Amino acid sequence: MILHNKIDKEILKKRLAEEPFKRKTLSFYKFVEIQDVEKFRDELYIRWNEMQVFGRIYVAKEGINAQLSVPEHQMESLNEFVENHSYLKGVLLNFAIEDDGKSFYKLRILVKHKILSDGLVNSEFNIYDVAKHLDALSYNQKLSEPNTVVIDLRNHYEHEVGHFEGAVLPDVNTYKESIPIIVDMLENKQPDNIMLYCTGGIRCEKFSAYLRHKGFKNVFQLKGGVINYAHQVKKSGVESKFIGKNFVFDDRMGERVTHDIIAHCHQCGEPADTHKNCANDACHLLFIQCDKCASQFNNCCSNDCLEATLLSTEVQKQLRKGKVHANAHHKSKFKVVAV
Repeated sequence: MILHNKIDKEILKKRLAEEPFKRKTLSFYKFVEIQDVEKFRDELYIRWNEMQVFGRIYVAKEGINAQLSVPEHQMESLNEFVENHSYLKGVLLNFAIEDDGKSFYKLRILVKHKILSDGLVNSEFNIYDVAKHLDALSYNQKLSEPNTVVIDLRNHYEHEVGHFEGAVLPDVNTYKESIPIIVDMLENKQPDNIMLYCTGGIRCEKFSAYLRHKGFKNVFQLKGGVINYAHQVKKSGVESKFIGKNFVFDDRMGERVTHDIIAHCHQCGEPADTHKNCANDACHLLFIQCDKCASQFNNCCSNDCLEATLLSTEVQKQLRKGKVHANAHHKSKFKVVAV
């Protein structure tokens, strides 16, 4: 039995576009000790492939981190599977804020050393001794208390397009890179309340346990992250203290929380908050681009990349040979400027 996809992505995307049903994008995580990771991975693949579930899922001995695209008619089956599985029971299913059903086009389940690349050693602290989870209203109320610090645990390209007002925004490329920076800052600041938030809650879960291990008191985290916060704000009418867009790691690249546009096009400097991957396959730089520059540069980050895309397919393949797409995974802080 084949337990991974071998079909060309363009074929898969065409199939996705032709599906006669709607999909729902959701995410969840859980830190739980998994005995046989490979067996668990294969079990998930077989069952979710039967349901036509797409997504990107990481499993490791420390737990699971999942982002899924589920056919609407399979939601009941997915819920039943999750609630009846010993490793998954009780997880919060975080549904996307904005969803066009095109977030993923295949099922990808990877076995990892860790579900979160944090550089921390799990055996050195209790990863289950986490901070108190707060709903949207409680989080807003706590933010107004004196000597309170709110910390964004996401990367620079995430919080550039949206963040909580007054939050500490570490200028980092990775979560792992932010941890020692934030700890040093807190040790110097010694706040009464430490408020954490991230996209869906997983980064806060691990880091809050680490902070408690380091002796910090009154650590709080946003339940379900920005995704769940946005749903609560919309449902209950609570004022959104988060402004702008929420960056997401799928083909949508973002979902709007408020109408505020707080970022700027990296090419012309005009207000914009749409992330793109450069259309030049030898580049793929993640950057922000307005509609005007997208048209002018044909979704490329520079004139050089634009010129490269005009070459024949064979020439482009030759130019790419042996090159590593450095920006595909390590997002550069370089701001592109049009010439």
